[in-house]
Amino acid sequence: MNLRVVLVEPLYEGNVGSVARAMKNFGFHDLALVNPCKIEDYGCAMASHARDILQMSSNFSTLTEALEGANLVVGTTGKRLEHEQHHLRLHLRVPCLTPAGLAEKLRDKEGTVALLLGREDCGLNSDEISLCDMIVSIPTSDEYPVMNLSHSAAVLFYELSRNGSNSSGNVQMAGKETLNLLRKRAGDLLTDIAYPEHKEDYTLLMLRRIFGRAELTEREARALLGIIKRIRWRIGHGQKGSDRD
Repeated sequence: MNLRVVLVEPLYEGNVGSVARAMKNFGFHDLALVNPCKIEDYGCAMASHARDILQMSSNFSTLTEALEGANLVVGTTGKRLEHEQHHLRLHLRVPCLTPAGLAEKLRDKEGTVALLLGREDCGLNSDEISLCDMIVSIPTSDEYPVMNLSHSAAVLFYELSRNGSNSSGNVQMAGKETLNLLRKRAGDLLTDIAYPEHKEDYTLLMLRRIFGRAELTEREARALLGIIKRIRWRIGHGQKGSDRD
């Protein structure tokens, strides 16, 4: 598995440098920055002997560009479900995996996993969270639940490194193009069956999370595409027992 660490609009260069240092501590090297703050001497100093991670990092103007080619997108959140649930639309943030649970899910998987870490002041917004196939949250103390960006990154890197940092797995995850097509065809199916429009977005998000937690292989994803295609054909033609596509 190749881990791509994606920092979304980080505010402080010291944190970016510290994340790079933690990445190198645990054997990860693929860093993507989305609209980052300027990285100068202090950021390099905080990176210490991981300055090469900063130098090799990729800069993007949009999150979509940073996620290009990733088989799986994992978002991080520190928001607690018991507080202001409706106001913060926290249905986008459940169910959550622990870092250890995420590591177990990704064991023996082959492909690129994008791990999203949000802004220091407000984390990932709802639109960014909606792009994620899985959500992970560190179970911190209620007394002071909010962690520093680089500290939370280090916890995640530690757990994921126990699988073997950037090691090859024996289960190839489905490609991003196939998964995008699967989600699109699922949406088409909802339209075909006159699914209530006001529920459609949430249902598609729920399906995305189900597909993500299932860690579909390419063969499995294409099998689901075939099933959806057959269902849509049957709905459209209203008849049984044909082999036509």
